[in-house]
Amino acid sequence: MKIATWNVNSLRVRLPQVIEWLAQQPVDILGLQELKLAQEHFPIDALAEAGWQAEWQGQPTYNGVALISSCAATEVQGNLPNFEDPQQRVIAATYATDAGPLRVINAYCPNGQDLSSDKFLYKLNWYEAFHSWLAEQLALYPLLVVMGDYNIAPADADVHDPKAWEGKVHVSPQERAAFQKLLDLGLHDAFRLFEQEEKSYTWWDYRSMAFRRNAGLRIDHILVSTALLPHTTACFIDKSPRRNERPSDHTPCVVELNLLPQS
Repeated sequence: MKIATWNVNSLRVRLPQVIEWLAQQPVDILGLQELKLAQEHFPIDALAEAGWQAEWQGQPTYNGVALISSCAATEVQGNLPNFEDPQQRVIAATYATDAGPLRVINAYCPNGQDLSSDKFLYKLNWYEAFHSWLAEQLALYPLLVVMGDYNIAPADADVHDPKAWEGKVHVSPQERAAFQKLLDLGLHDAFRLFEQEEKSYTWWDYRSMAFRRNAGLRIDHILVSTALLPHTTACFIDKSPRRNERPSDHTPCVVELNLLPQS
């Protein structure tokens, strides 16, 4: 079973790239962030024609999340129940596997903009609510995957130039502490479970030829619960979509689990 996360930075623009990538990299579940589409404009017909099911939370212009899958989703939930917020940032669903129900949570976590801004305080408060809700989800669903654009680079190894980023959003001690609190619940960064190449990133700015220079950040993550550790066999970043014409500034991250999805 393969599960992937990808911030597509506008599904309206990148739907052909998503469908093409799914054909080339046939995952079982793909979490998308930054749909930037109203709920009624989600391209469900185009995805269904390509053989995919989907659940989504749309929002015009900003945000928006979706779960695209080859298997049926149940117990679908949108947004955090403990955090009143008009922004569409979270979608969760349960999928049947041979090892039991697998809960998959897809999140587009706040950016934070700047450490001195109200948006940064919003980000920290949102993470507090996210942490509390994940504790409840983990108690209900031992087999849990939490993926998405976290907008946090957990360690200096996830930053192309730690000195240049010092004092900026994504790498602050407060954000890294919030990420660590999620891990302390009994979640594990799937990418770091395996030996990886140095300077592995999931996001590169469009400016200053950042992708060509590999001046990136690893801010898109897949966390797996302790109960999933024996089933987690690989995790990798696929940089190929970042080479597309008009690409997203993010690229997919994929985890492989030795579970079989059930219809």
